Amino acid sequence: MRILMVSKALVNGMYQRKLEELARLPGIELLAVVPPAWHESRVGVLQLERRFVQGYQLVVEPMWFNGHHHIHLYPGLGKQIARFRPDILHIDEEPYNLVTAHAALLGWRYGARMLFFTWQNLYRRYPPPFSWFERLNYRLASMAVAGNQEAAAVLRRKGYQGPLAVIPQFGVDPDLFRPLSVPRADVPTLGFVGRLVPEKGADLVIRALARLPVRVQLEIVGEGTERTRLELLAAQLGVRDRVIFRGSVPAALMPEALNRFDLLVVPSRTRRNWKEQFGRVIIEAMACGVPVVGSSSGEIPHVIGDPSLIFPEDDVEALARLLATLLVNPERLRELGEAGRRRVLAHYTQRRIAEQYYAVYQAMLAAPRARHSTAERS
Repeated sequence: MRILMVSKALVNGMYQRKLEELARLPGIELLAVVPPAWHESRVGVLQLERRFVQGYQLVVEPMWFNGHHHIHLYPGLGKQIARFRPDILHIDEEPYNLVTAHAALLGWRYGARMLFFTWQNLYRRYPPPFSWFERLNYRLASMAVAGNQEAAAVLRRKGYQGPLAVIPQFGVDPDLFRPLSVPRADVPTLGFVGRLVPEKGADLVIRALARLPVRVQLEIVGEGTERTRLELLAAQLGVRDRVIFRGSVPAALMPEALNRFDLLVVPSRTRRNWKEQFGRVIIEAMACGVPVVGSSSGEIPHVIGDPSLIFPEDDVEALARLLATLLVNPERLRELGEAGRRRVLAHYTQRRIAEQYYAVYQAMLAAPRARHSTAERS
């Protein structure tokens, strides 16, 4: 089974672990096409890391229109497909993007079966040419993968009728994200990790903290446009001395940062143009044995998996009550931490995610070839 994967996300070396796990599975020959870097508007240039590159080929192809999610593409992709002749072309991109349509047409030319990936969990209609790309990719795809349940529903609503699986794009490495012995504060510590923007809801945790006993503190990991406003809010509520702003933490130090928390709060709030698609920090914290409390936004309840740990979006009182109940019960926190790690090991490791994609690939090859793909070209 020859798999060619196109993914700009793989410039992140941590994500490459999924490919190593895939390459270990029976009958897999894997080639990944990645750019030399990706220009992300929020964080700057992400240079390609080569961290987990054993057992498969990692090929770097220049990218046109780097940094533009909807219109970038790889001009040299055709020669890689012609050389490798994949059975399956895995395009790790949304169906309305140019790169997906370009790759799908190239894959069809050489007889590959194609799948695309979507995170989009809000219903949107796009103007041409992006709507044209969507319709083309819906016709050419042998399979679609949605990263969350709502994205799958959106895809159906938009007209995709083919086979569909729900699998996160990447998992977590439980050997890196694991319980660690780290210095801990002498008071219970709540944690928040994420961009400091309104939709991520750090202000909700500060407001909830003001309703909790003085002996509780909050560590905020992340940067963003709301930092000054959050510092002022903490001062106004009289808890500035209990809120620690740590700024950004390098990815390599994130396991240690998470292990300092007694409880992680993920208080995302839905906006007209945004809803939490997954919440990667949730599975990272759970893998570290840190209990996670989250809002009802998007995929958060599905990832946490325990309804008792979910509070309604924007409901500070409900969040404060939930935190107060948990923080006075260390044994309950310990049990929740252990249960969270078990959940990650069962569903969200890079190995488990790779195994789910492997099953999808097998199903694609076993299915009758769609009529639009019967005429292979050389």
